[in-house]
Amino acid sequence: MAEGNAYDAKAFDQKMEEVMGGGETNEYFTDWNETYESFDQMNLHENLLRGIYAYGFEKPSAIQQKGIVPFGKGLDVIQQAQSGTGKTATFCAGILQNLDYTLVECQALVLAPTRELAQQIEKVMRALGDYLNVKCHACVGGTSVREDTRILQSGVHVVVGTPGRVYDMLRRRALRADAIKMFVLDEADEMLSRGFKDQIYDIFQLLPPKIQVGVFSATLPPEALEITRKFMNKPVRILVKRDELTLEGIKQFYVNVEREDWKLDTLCDLYETLAITQSVIFANTRRKVDWLTDKMRERDHTVSATHGDMDQNTRDVIMREFRSGSSRVLITTDLLARGIDVQQVSLVINYDLPNNPENYLHRIGRSGRFGRKGVAINFVTNDDERLLQDIQRFYNTVIEELPSNIADLI
Repeated sequence: MAEGNAYDAKAFDQKMEEVMGGGETNEYFTDWNETYESFDQMNLHENLLRGIYAYGFEKPSAIQQKGIVPFGKGLDVIQQAQSGTGKTATFCAGILQNLDYTLVECQALVLAPTRELAQQIEKVMRALGDYLNVKCHACVGGTSVREDTRILQSGVHVVVGTPGRVYDMLRRRALRADAIKMFVLDEADEMLSRGFKDQIYDIFQLLPPKIQVGVFSATLPPEALEITRKFMNKPVRILVKRDELTLEGIKQFYVNVEREDWKLDTLCDLYETLAITQSVIFANTRRKVDWLTDKMRERDHTVSATHGDMDQNTRDVIMREFRSGSSRVLITTDLLARGIDVQQVSLVINYDLPNNPENYLHRIGRSGRFGRKGVAINFVTNDDERLLQDIQRFYNTVIEELPSNIADLI
């Protein structure tokens, strides 16, 4: 196994075991095993149930069967389940169950790593809470601070936001923390690593001492779990094990492109297939996204692109066009892998293989959401062969060579 390779499954599991199992740590977690086969059995507010069914949910997914009730009961929870299985609706339902609707003050704060994802969560929250008249607001960077302040001061039940803007609003007291009783970190692995960790701590310092915390993610590396111990109180954990993080319903293929220079031609050959459905193409850097977009357009292929260097307005417009289906091929970086929930995406292309296992799962989890069919195609150069093997081992899955009848699979 290559030194420092993130796909070293054994090291990952071992570390996980150290954090989760053994010794004193067992007093830290309790496992939650109760399952509810239907939403009706969960003892939810009638108007919340109406919202759930109106949104189009019929039967709870595995994480929803286990996860809604403990959060609704006010317990701290650590929940891990793969992308596309309904984590968002799980904590939204839990929050909506616990709000006091007579009190128009912020009682729940949800943090997400990207603006797109925060806006997406806020939409789900509002839809599920439609019959409860819930007031939500998405508090994200790149929008007017004045407008944000005005909305917050007029009173909302739930704020969903990105750490920077939320911290700013708390500090200015535009967002008052006195009534906040629920705090949720979505995509917690992302939130507890990299640039966000300190911001999360700072925000946590400004919240009331007795607060319910929920941590949700498709992948929770041991380091992230370590940190949660600092601010959770006897959490129950609802875990889908790594070998159950299969990407069922998503067919995975690779194309041996041999050399980096040959990827572009390969992509152009596939373009007709891409445009039949909606597809997302992932590249590892913002520069590559821009380069690839220009090259595809030079060849008269219609594509749109989005990454973190673009201003918020542009990102919003591009995502709107993609969601509505008026643009069908989206080129992007990992940053946005987590904010894209477009029901029609059935094809994901990894133009570059991702460097870590979390991102592989998040990327290809964009297709086949909620049990629909999806296809993922990985471009592999001679230098990538080792990495492809590591990915297959890590997820205990087989990635086959792309057959010629690709269009029939979609």
